[in-house]
Amino acid sequence: MGSYLPDDDFEATRVANVGELHKEIPARSPKDRAYLIVLAGSNVGEMYRVEGAEIVIGRASGATIRLNDDGISRRHARLLQMDSQVLIEDLNSSNGTMVNGEHITRVALHDGDKIRLGSTTILKFTYHDHLDESFQQQMYDAALRDALTKAFNKKYFLDRLETEVSYARRHGAHLSLLMFDVDHFKRINDTFGHLAGDYVLARIAKIASHTVRTEDVFARYGGEEFGILCRGVGLENAGILGERLRLLIEGSVFEHEGVRMPTTISVGVAAHPELAVQTGMELIAAADEALYEAKRTGRNRVLLKFGPKP
Repeated sequence: MGSYLPDDDFEATRVANVGELHKEIPARSPKDRAYLIVLAGSNVGEMYRVEGAEIVIGRASGATIRLNDDGISRRHARLLQMDSQVLIEDLNSSNGTMVNGEHITRVALHDGDKIRLGSTTILKFTYHDHLDESFQQQMYDAALRDALTKAFNKKYFLDRLETEVSYARRHGAHLSLLMFDVDHFKRINDTFGHLAGDYVLARIAKIASHTVRTEDVFARYGGEEFGILCRGVGLENAGILGERLRLLIEGSVFEHEGVRMPTTISVGVAAHPELAVQTGMELIAAADEALYEAKRTGRNRVLLKFGPKP
């Protein structure tokens, strides 16, 4: 039989434990953090914390949450935090704002409400704690990112590519695509092993992800080939980005288990409207053609695919 505390001590311990519990409860992060999760549209899977008195959603560069999908106005809608509620208000957008299938002017949002903006974007309003947020981010990463390099995966890249090409054609906007791969990658694998090859791919991806803009789409297209989709960037500026990335990788130290592996990349660049492409696959084919020419003519270089002269 175990010993028991005297009644007074037991009561003191019980009260102390209850007191500690009451102190701990607020620290457990109740579901009081408001978020928007993109269910459909070019930013699908992304999660935005609702912070501040006003959050503007739209295409404008100054919007708090910037979405460039078809039908979204420059300042489409805004979220307002008032009296412990979150309100959504349409800002006289061209195509209106819908909550749970109904057009609204201003309405209070509730957990699970679906918000439709434009023709393709659907947002979910929800409350999470920090554990929910972490889990949601992990699910997002697992569905949309390559496990080894943490770059976006091919499926997400192709989906975004078609959306971006459609948008660029409709609005007469610039859109550039860089396709690059690792020079002599098979030699790296054969000489140093597949773990060394994986290290090279992961390190190149890390360098690239720190070089591109937040709004660019950097993805692993397959094997040792990567793509960078740059909205609003012309062919020559995309070429400058490619050269910057090429120089960074050429100048970086790639060392695995004490062995240095000099590493370079070849880059092909294509753009709309220079090529007046109709589909995303046409843009990929053009960038790949430039990439293969860069490899054929010596590797470790950037080549641009120019359209026909008028």
